[in-house]
Amino acid sequence: MRLGADPTERTGKMMPDRIDVLVAVCGDLATSKIDAAGRRLATYYPFRPEPVTKRSYGSREATRVFVRDGFVDRYSGARLIYPPVLRLISATLPEAFPFDPHWRTAVTHSAYWEVGATVDHLVPVVLGGADDESNWVTTSMARNFAKMNWTLEYLGWKLYPPGKMSEWDGLLQWFLAYSEAHPQLVAKGNMRQWHRAAVLAAPAI
Repeated sequence: MRLGADPTERTGKMMPDRIDVLVAVCGDLATSKIDAAGRRLATYYPFRPEPVTKRSYGSREATRVFVRDGFVDRYSGARLIYPPVLRLISATLPEAFPFDPHWRTAVTHSAYWEVGATVDHLVPVVLGGADDESNWVTTSMARNFAKMNWTLEYLGWKLYPPGKMSEWDGLLQWFLAYSEAHPQLVAKGNMRQWHRAAVLAAPAI
């Protein structure tokens, strides 16, 4: 497609390919047609700001989702680990397995993003997805960041089936046992909440 051409020219469709839109916009800019470029974007590729939506899950709700999904990344099928397990490793081996409360990548072990379980909205909230357990799935932080507010169809991903807790429990039982032996590690703040969530989930395993 030539610069400055109508972006519907190549396909004959009313909503052209996004690349063609930007090619046409660059053509407008090259010929100083600033207003035309703006109108073209507003018509064919408008900016739609995403509303800020409060997420309603905490450690207890997240743990239920992890257990339901068998600690399997529903976007890749890979096994994942109960997040506070990583924190216990960091507390015990801070130099070999560092963690920064501000999540600075330079001082936090990559395992937190690669294998730590987190919750994602299968259908993004900004696209009308529900903010409840029916729309929550287990994934890694890395895949959560990669997915952002896109649908699986748009990314070409698929939804993997949940795992079985009898085959892999994300080290949740280890977390409970290690916490019992080292109660000071789960006595405060966020770790106390995760421990309580694990205790409540344990009978259902």
